[in-house]
Amino acid sequence: MGNKIVVLILSYNGKHLLEDSISTYLANDYPDFEVVVIDNGSNDGTKEWVENSYPDVFVLRTEKNLGYSGGFNFGLDYVFNKKNADYVLITNNDVKADSKVISELVKVAVTDPMIGFVTGKVYYFDQPDIFQTVGYETDPLLWVKGHKGQRKKDIGQFDKIEELEFSDDIFILVSKKCFEATNGYDINFQFQAEQFDWQIRAKKNGFKIFYSPGAKIWHKESMTIGKSSPFKTYYDVRNSYVVRLKHRGNEYLGLYTKYYVIKVVLKPFFKNLLKLNFRYAYCIIGAFVSAIIWGIRNKKLRFGYFV
Repeated sequence: MGNKIVVLILSYNGKHLLEDSISTYLANDYPDFEVVVIDNGSNDGTKEWVENSYPDVFVLRTEKNLGYSGGFNFGLDYVFNKKNADYVLITNNDVKADSKVISELVKVAVTDPMIGFVTGKVYYFDQPDIFQTVGYETDPLLWVKGHKGQRKKDIGQFDKIEELEFSDDIFILVSKKCFEATNGYDINFQFQAEQFDWQIRAKKNGFKIFYSPGAKIWHKESMTIGKSSPFKTYYDVRNSYVVRLKHRGNEYLGLYTKYYVIKVVLKPFFKNLLKLNFRYAYCIIGAFVSAIIWGIRNKKLRFGYFV
């Protein structure tokens, strides 16, 4: 008997995005799967639209927006425990999926019970042969420094199954075993760095992250929170430091904090100030203060990191 898969789509006021994602996932060739949409407190009629348009799709509604991490955790708990899924494919709502994406992810996942996550090729929606990401690049100082393969044309250079250090979660298959060991996302990371934190914790528990080149989706990119917005800027600045405070040691933080203050906080703050982008500048400082408060409250911050 095969593994049961649930495709879990999180959506907040994204009714206009769901047709592409739902219809293409439903067209997959994997024999035992279902699609579940989490209506994360939407007020655009998402639940009613999905139920009328796709009667075979189950809608799980929250009465308020639980954020990205909280919304997915709500759905993950439900589908692993109520629908008895063996694996769940976490996916954004602003994507179009290949018809073999589920099969290709599962094919890799079942080769090792300690594979906790599997992802694949993410292309730009409007540039269908150009990569957005095939995993994260790593760096001794930055830890992760950007998307591997970004803006490169697919000419077969990333066609090998391999273990990754870290991956985005635009779409990612997660095993029940991994979820049970880690309890999913940490809701302190409601937006941005949430997948990084989860994968760090999973790796500490011995789980691996794998890449399956046959698994492909096309992504419209940040359609819910915006490619560039004060909201996204706030969480990028805040959580990039909090996740490192949470997981890294004194020696690393002594080096990274100086980089963070100069490159992530002060330089963009003054740049936005000079351009009269006051909302962005305010969000950067607010995010920095929030990260410092988190570090103090959780006893992770030392004055020596800044000098």
